[in-house]
Amino acid sequence: MKLGFVSDSLGAMSLDDMLAHARRMGVSGIEVNTCGWTTAPHFDLAKMLGNSAAQKAYRQKFADHGLEIISLNANGNPLHPTDRTQGDALLDTIRTAGEMGIETVCTMSGLPAGAPGDTMPNWVVSSWPPETQEILRFQWDDVLLPFWEGVTAVARESGVKRIALELHGNQCVYNVPSLFKLREAIGPVIGANLDPSHLMWMGADPLVAAEALGEAIYHVHAKDTLLNAPVQATTSLLENGSLMDIPARSWSYITLGFGHGEECWRQFCYRLRMAGYDGWLSIEHEDVLLNALEGLEKSVALLQNVMPSAPADFKPQEI
Repeated sequence: MKLGFVSDSLGAMSLDDMLAHARRMGVSGIEVNTCGWTTAPHFDLAKMLGNSAAQKAYRQKFADHGLEIISLNANGNPLHPTDRTQGDALLDTIRTAGEMGIETVCTMSGLPAGAPGDTMPNWVVSSWPPETQEILRFQWDDVLLPFWEGVTAVARESGVKRIALELHGNQCVYNVPSLFKLREAIGPVIGANLDPSHLMWMGADPLVAAEALGEAIYHVHAKDTLLNAPVQATTSLLENGSLMDIPARSWSYITLGFGHGEECWRQFCYRLRMAGYDGWLSIEHEDVLLNALEGLEKSVALLQNVMPSAPADFKPQEI
């Protein structure tokens, strides 16, 4: 496996400073945010699209630091019922990735409205009352599947081989069954960006999910979640409080090792290898209580200690 991090983890830094710190920490690559729920401080999508000179100069900056571009990340809601720019930016990200020779794009599946004419996304997490089933039918059959048929056609035309969907709350694809449902309908260009932090707060088991996904894992985010048991006991894990108020929340995104210890991350890495995954671990720092650089350094150190990085070579002797 190879280790990197998401560029927005050091979003307050310039591109040159971010790359210098990446090299100092000993990671091998950077996953670059391009659009969506980010100001994309390290990538000007409009400037890059169709601009071979700008793309070459950008890639050279990474090469000068001995770093790879892991993937481009368009993490927004491409199916927002009133904000079409997020879906358009995803398509532009795919086209730009193809032009740059980047074969993996990370994104979200999207979350449409619940019915024609609605203006807000609608996430169904219960089978009752009965109208929830009509919402799901509309979202999947009328919106999600046609959209992704078009997106994957653009990916094939552009040379992007893998679209890694983050299993994320408030998206149509948020767990293993929903990922396979879309993958089976659209084809193997669709795979998972397995981020254990989201599965943790939704009550799933990332270790079991890794085995279940198998060859459908196209990318992995390394992010931890603190499960705040005293708060959870009265509020459940259905949490809509401020992300900035960790003591008041039943769960929060947190630096690796602060929510789940080193043993958990060692097991996670090993289960990924058992599932056949030998790709990138991309750290995504979103801990509001720790300094970004300090949190990233601690996360890098933890994964460097537990992740397999050399090819397996043991086999029993012939005796």
